[in-house]
Amino acid sequence: MPERAKLSIYQGDGDALMQREHRELQDRILLVPDAPPSRTPDAAARIRIMWGQHLLEDLIAGRYRSLVCAVNARDNSHGIIAQLAALLPTSQWDEPSITQHARQFSADDQRQHPKVVKFDMDSVEVLAILRPPRAEHLGLDHLASAFRIVAEMIRGRADRLPSASVSFLGARANQLMGRESTEPSFEEVLRIMHESGYGGDVYPAPSMWSAKTGVFARYPFPPALDHMREGGF
Repeated sequence: MPERAKLSIYQGDGDALMQREHRELQDRILLVPDAPPSRTPDAAARIRIMWGQHLLEDLIAGRYRSLVCAVNARDNSHGIIAQLAALLPTSQWDEPSITQHARQFSADDQRQHPKVVKFDMDSVEVLAILRPPRAEHLGLDHLASAFRIVAEMIRGRADRLPSASVSFLGARANQLMGRESTEPSFEEVLRIMHESGYGGDVYPAPSMWSAKTGVFARYPFPPALDHMREGGF
């Protein structure tokens, strides 16, 4: 039986040219398969990680019906929620009205629990996490509590599926902080989302695209990663 030819990604000399062009490039994404494809699909729920994809473009193209992000009661001019409102032709929201709407939910709220505020932007419904008014930043406990609410709001709602979420990392006004007053790892954020019951797609922060390590396209990550961390292989 003749040996099969190697599958090409690009036409012509594209494969060789890309290998040569990017051999020394530092800013790149190296996707690592977590498992080979199977004739029997695994029924386990997983989060897809959209490395290299552009969230705003995908939202405008209608690939998602809901977006999970953060909002605050002071200034959202740098947030993705205001950018999306400005780009969607049928949205009636803008940054001042977004902030005012969030402020109504934040005013006189003495509880230390986050809220999930809905913004109907016609083709996309934004489920925005609003941290407690006395909190200086969004914490991991806030994120976990909010994503349990988000998961319930999405479950069984065809009008909110498919859903996408930001990673909440690298933010300015809505910074996510871990337990040691530093930003948590992406893995910890994914764990919280998954354990809360969220099963949508997650978009890493663009600053993470220059990761100098192999990355997986799905979460939970394969057991081999923990085995390596424990000293295996």
